[in-house]
Amino acid sequence: MQITDVLGAGDINSAISECKAPDSFDFKKFFGTCGLTKKSIEDLRKVFAILDQDGSGCIDKTELKLFLQYFSTDARVLSDSEAQSMLSAADNNGDGKIGFEGKFNTFFKQNIWAMREKLRSETTVL
Repeated sequence: MQITDVLGAGDINSAISECKAPDSFDFKKFFGTCGLTKKSIEDLRKVFAILDQDGSGCIDKTELKLFLQYFSTDARVLSDSEAQSMLSAADNNGDGKIGFEGKFNTFFKQNIWAMREKLRSETTVL
């Protein structure tokens, strides 16, 4: 499976463009721009499986550093601080890994669904 089986290529390109500069990666903004905020749990599970390159059921810092390259092979590698920022936000037990069923799922529910609601409220005409 490829990431473009879940997300649109145009959205991915836009998201990658927003974080080309070193230390400019903002995971919340990236998730919104690439379209993850509009995806179901099943689609998020598919994306998680793509990011989990070693098939361990968890995403570690090494996999996070390559995060952007899973979306586009031309993308840059995340800096240690960018990868650590995302890891810290989603690692609830301090083991240095993100599992889908645990904190990753909670992380997405808190971030993705909150962003969905914000987008809905911004587009609602009163």
